[in-house]
Amino acid sequence: MTTHKGRVVSDLSVSAYGYSAGTGQSEQRPFGDDAGDGWGNRLHSWMFETPELRQAELDRLASVGAFVMGRNMFGPVRGPWDRRWKGWWGDDPPYHAPVFVLTHHARDPQPMEGGTTFHFVTDGIGSALRQAREAAGDRDVSIHGGATTVDQYLAAGLIDVLRLHIVPFTLGAGTRLFDGVPPLDLEQVESRAADSVTHVTYRVLR
Repeated sequence: MTTHKGRVVSDLSVSAYGYSAGTGQSEQRPFGDDAGDGWGNRLHSWMFETPELRQAELDRLASVGAFVMGRNMFGPVRGPWDRRWKGWWGDDPPYHAPVFVLTHHARDPQPMEGGTTFHFVTDGIGSALRQAREAAGDRDVSIHGGATTVDQYLAAGLIDVLRLHIVPFTLGAGTRLFDGVPPLDLEQVESRAADSVTHVTYRVLR
C-alpha cells in the first residue's frame, strides 16, 4: 500500500455569505439560478478573466494526486444510475487524476480522456479519502466540493488546508460552507485581494 505524504486540501469559491451554490441547480445552471449559467458563472468567472489566471488554476489542479467530490458536484442525476452521465466537463475533464465520487448507488469506474477516471464510492467519506490517499501517493488530495462534502470532511477533522475564493456578491439561499460544522480554529496563512475575488488560505488546526 502506498504511504500518503501529501496534505488534504480544499479549494472552494464562495459568495460573500459563504454560499458555494444557489437554489435551482440544473444541468444548464450547475451552481443555481442566481449564480448564472455554466462554469462561467459569477462564482467562478474570476478563473477565466485572464490567460494567466486560467493557467494558474490548471497548474493547481495538476499538483493534486487525487480528488474527492460529492455526487451533486459530479452531476444532476439523482437516485439509481439510469442515465450514463459522465460529469459536467466533457470527454477530457481537467483533473487528469483519479476522482472519487461519493454516492449511495454503485457504478463501475468511468475512465475518461486525459487520465481522469471517476470511481464511485458507496461506503462513506472515510473510504473515499483512504482510496484517494493511496492513489495520490506523496501528492495532495483535494476535497473538491461541493460545500456539503467539504463540510463533512471539516466536521470529521480530515482537512489540513482550506482555500477560499470569496467573490463579492451575495446569494440569499443555497448550499453554504460550515453549515453543521462544529467550531473550528483556523490559522490564516495567506490573503490576496483582486478586483473580482479575494483568495484566503487557512490551515485547519487540530
